[in-house]
Amino acid sequence: MEIQIRNSIRFLLNDKLIERTAVSATETLLDFLRLERKLRGTKEGCAEGDCGACTVLVGRLFNGRLKYESVNACIRFVGSLDSCHVVTVDALAGKDGTLHPVQRAMVDTHASQCGFCTPGFVMSLYGLWMQDPHPSIEAIEKALQGNLCRCTGYAAIIRAAESISAVGDAKKDPLVAERARVTEQLLALRDGKRASIGEGKQQLILPANVDDFANVLEVNPGATIVAGSTDVGLWVTKFMREIGPVVFLSHLDELREVREDGDALVLGAGVTYTEAYPVIVRHFPQLKELWNRIGGEQVRNMGTVGGNVANGSPIGDTPPALIALGATVELRKGKVRRSVPIATYFIEYGKQDRAPGEFVEAIRIPHLNPDDLYAVYKISKRLDEDISSVCGAFRVGLNSQGRVERAVIAFGGMAGTPKRASAVEQTLIGAVWDEGAIDKAIAAFASDFTPLTDWRASADYRMLTAKNLLRRFYLETGGEKHVRLNRYDVAFG
Repeated sequence: MEIQIRNSIRFLLNDKLIERTAVSATETLLDFLRLERKLRGTKEGCAEGDCGACTVLVGRLFNGRLKYESVNACIRFVGSLDSCHVVTVDALAGKDGTLHPVQRAMVDTHASQCGFCTPGFVMSLYGLWMQDPHPSIEAIEKALQGNLCRCTGYAAIIRAAESISAVGDAKKDPLVAERARVTEQLLALRDGKRASIGEGKQQLILPANVDDFANVLEVNPGATIVAGSTDVGLWVTKFMREIGPVVFLSHLDELREVREDGDALVLGAGVTYTEAYPVIVRHFPQLKELWNRIGGEQVRNMGTVGGNVANGSPIGDTPPALIALGATVELRKGKVRRSVPIATYFIEYGKQDRAPGEFVEAIRIPHLNPDDLYAVYKISKRLDEDISSVCGAFRVGLNSQGRVERAVIAFGGMAGTPKRASAVEQTLIGAVWDEGAIDKAIAAFASDFTPLTDWRASADYRMLTAKNLLRRFYLETGGEKHVRLNRYDVAFG
């Protein structure tokens, strides 16, 4: 069937329908709100998705269900908003000036000082309140990982989060009370057409479906693919790069599927970290801490696992963990599909085993063997919302005599790509899982890695940390004391 083309994007902004036939491929939601719509409650702080001052809620449909999530407007492109509902802080107060319960709680607990970051905190707490009217301290802290405050401190803001339901009833909130009506509006905007606006470097395309995406990419093999924009957004806001033509994917439900397939878990390339979280921690509880430290809540709501792999960054959070699990990358070009072990997908810095016009369609993750020892450790300058200095993933299988039958060890931050420690693995295989084997394996690190020094860490620090992470893994899984080390111990010997 021939794909019909629409030359506009359409979305709801607060209570208004927006339809635009002229959109730059690099226009951010933040610029659209502040410069065109004069909605200046949404602030620009860092322009890289780090501080949360620009936080808004974006509601989108999946399988007919409408869900609102906090996102960073500074790195979210307008072109990705088709059939979405954008809610800004400007719409929260009543028409008579009555404060929204989240705003009222912030005032009552003295949770604002200079006020610059306050709108972002309000929107993050609003998103949390929608999902959990009585959140725990842990849930509050997780929801606020992506919001920075430099003067008030966080204790009062946490008290505000705890008290929102004492001020208002979440069930009576407009975003709940009007959920059915908004869902109907957004469904009406989904017409099954391809959206295409502009030409050349300013062209943006929203394929009608995955098959259409495959066709579009064959015709435009040099196009920039944008799923969550948590990385591409910085190409624009920080490096002023031309990225057009751009193909946006976040609206394609087919790429957001999570399914069981025999002995493996399959994540569509468009599945966000937030969407993947429940099934990831159910099957791989060892990944819970790592997953909770990927960016902040806004980044996890936008960023995709497939994008993290496709991007090929040597310090991406998920590749080491996926390599150790033996994951494969499911690639597609037109109608042709192939599978590549993720360990060999990364060729060298900036280069992956992906041909022009080919894209990541899914990630297939085999389940662990019942007796596998598995752990992933992330070392970064900040605990939350920071990229790894070193990330180590370890998977070891022992036989009945306590000898290592199989070992897969992978690191990020130690080379130009996420990379296996092949020499270390070979040293371990066949050895008794004890302190002596670890000592010998540590001596093999120099054969696997020659890390670089940059502003995140020195080469010496990275090498020492990688060795200590292996020792930590041993101590936590087979050491005589079975200790649980503090996450900072491994960095300092």
